[in-house]
Formats: sequence, C-alpha cells, structure tokens
Amino acid sequence: MSRPLQEHEALHIAEAQAPDRDVVIALWRRAGLTRPWNDPDADFDLALGHEGSRVLVARERDLAVGTVMVGFDGHRGWIYYLAVDEPYRRTGIARKLMRACEEWLTARGCPKAQLMVRLENEAAIGFYAALGYEKQDVVTFGRRLQAP
Repeated sequence: MSRPLQEHEALHIAEAQAPDRDVVIALWRRAGLTRPWNDPDADFDLALGHEGSRVLVARERDLAVGTVMVGFDGHRGWIYYLAVDEPYRRTGIARKLMRACEEWLTARGCPKAQLMVRLENEAAIGFYAALGYEKQDVVTFGRRLQAP
C-alpha cells in the first residue's frame, strides 16, 4: 500500500554500485521498462563504467524502491529507466529521483535535460509534463550498431 510522501522519512538516494545490478534490473523489469532488443545488464554496466553517467537508487531503509539512469554527453542530459516499485508509486519518490537527476546534471554544467517516452505511455507523459518537461519538436532517429 502506498504511503504519503511525508512518511518516507527514511528515504535516501545514492549512486548504484555493481552489487546493486540485480535489484535495479529487477525493478526495471517489474516496471515494464526493459525491451528484448536492449540488454539491461549492459546498460547498467555502461552507466556505472562511464564518467558521464550514473544509476541512482532510492532506498527506504535498505529496500530499493526506485531507480533512474542519468547521463550527460557534453551537450544534453539524458534520463532513462525511471522506475518506482508498485507499492511506493504516487508517493513523491519519482519526483525526488527526477530532482536528483537534475541536480546531478546541473553540477556538471548541463544546460538541458531530455528524456524519451513511448507515445502510448500517457501516465509517464502526464508525470513529466507536471514536472515542467515539454514535448520537443524533433523526431528521434536510431540505428543499431550492434546486433541485438
């Protein structure tokens, strides 16, 4: 059962470490964020092994209840894999994780944060809009450089 934000007095957000991999990826999977063509283990490892990115974990006491990946490519900040475990949703944890991403990016001189949301994910679109994120007039193109 969800609890009001003020009841999350023991919540803290910290950078993930290698031993957090299984817990973080399990949370990404429960939240429906993984896709067969993306390897979440590789994404986690790349984020931890690159100076320009981090995975953040929100913990209430010792329990991982939320996570997000943030990166700065030198031009724009990117946010991926925002997930809050079902019993903790709608309690403000996602907002705290987003604030932590923005602070991490700001500390590195990043001028703008961006993220991608699947068009059918209306709940996420509404969430980000409520935080002040706006739809951009761009089309995202992609091409695989490695076979899935």
